[in-house]
Amino acid sequence: MSGKIHIACPHCLAVNRVEEDKLAKHTVNCGKCHKPLFSGQVFDVNQHAFEKHLFQSDVPVLVDFWAPWCGPCKMMAPAYAQAAGQLEPRVRLIKVNTEAEQMLGAQFQIRSIPTLALFKQGKEVARQAGAMGASDIVRWTQSHL
Repeated sequence: MSGKIHIACPHCLAVNRVEEDKLAKHTVNCGKCHKPLFSGQVFDVNQHAFEKHLFQSDVPVLVDFWAPWCGPCKMMAPAYAQAAGQLEPRVRLIKVNTEAEQMLGAQFQIRSIPTLALFKQGKEVARQAGAMGASDIVRWTQSHL
């Protein structure tokens, strides 16, 4: 029998308690908004949503720090979205627009973009600057879990 883990809903930010073994078997919906907790999508987040996913969810979080004017960021976006389909539900993939969320960029000392940062239990465990393809993102993430 598996334990229960907490997962922040990407749609309404409600924190759900879910049996771990249910995640691998089928889609689990949010108890509040009834939308899927994992759908293979990447979500742009603000500071409040970022903190919910990092500090109130038990699922590791991969963050793409990016900006709309950044060419390599735009080039990597489809690969990041593709990686979400391969890494979920073991990892939540989110994006932080460093132009809109400048405090987060400063807090995590983002000096170049795109930068990927992997968090487990609210702590950064790995960081990689520069654009990557989907298979590289998946491989890099799995190597740090």
